[in-house]
Amino acid sequence: MAQNARTASVALLVLLIALLRPASVLAATLTVAVRLPDGQPLTGAVVTVQAKGKSLPPAAPIRAVMDQMHRMFDPEVLVIPVGSTVLFPNSDSVSHQIYSFSPAKRFQLPLYRGKPYPPVLFDHTGVVILGCNIHDWMIGYIDVTDAPFYGTTDAQGSWSAQVPPGDYEIAVWHPRMREQTSTLLRELSVDARDRATLTLQLTKPLRPAPMEGGSPSWDSY
Repeated sequence: MAQNARTASVALLVLLIALLRPASVLAATLTVAVRLPDGQPLTGAVVTVQAKGKSLPPAAPIRAVMDQMHRMFDPEVLVIPVGSTVLFPNSDSVSHQIYSFSPAKRFQLPLYRGKPYPPVLFDHTGVVILGCNIHDWMIGYIDVTDAPFYGTTDAQGSWSAQVPPGDYEIAVWHPRMREQTSTLLRELSVDARDRATLTLQLTKPLRPAPMEGGSPSWDSY
């Protein structure tokens, strides 16, 4: 009888924990939508979300990939948590020589094709601008952030994340924006078990994207 009572007590405790667990992990869906002046979605815009009034740890480092295809960086814009590594494969038909002189990360990968060098560590926050010594029009951007929530907008110009209730500062950045400030900042309060949506529309069109150019002789590399 005592054994049955203990078993019943344990089962009741497990049930109570299961019922109470959602209250301890309350989160809301935060959606940020970015639109061009004509209302079309802006794909590839960086969204970072920082908590106001309290400290949240940065997102965990990841292993990311920035490829080279059709003599362009793919993707053009990448956002990663500080402490992450990035692999730079070359899936192109020609060789590339990647470099960056940005204060957040200075490095160079000598001329190569196919198999990449070991991943590069990005251990300081900031925007890292990438170039290719062979193809001048190739420009890529890596935004290294200490934000707890981050990402880029999809084909519909949207990005979503599950965030705990609280007050947040939301930053939107794209390297070809021509707004008065390089980053759009907004503040938003998110309630528990809620859906919060923020829509931002640019007032000016983007700068033109870099176009492939140069001498055909480069293709001999």
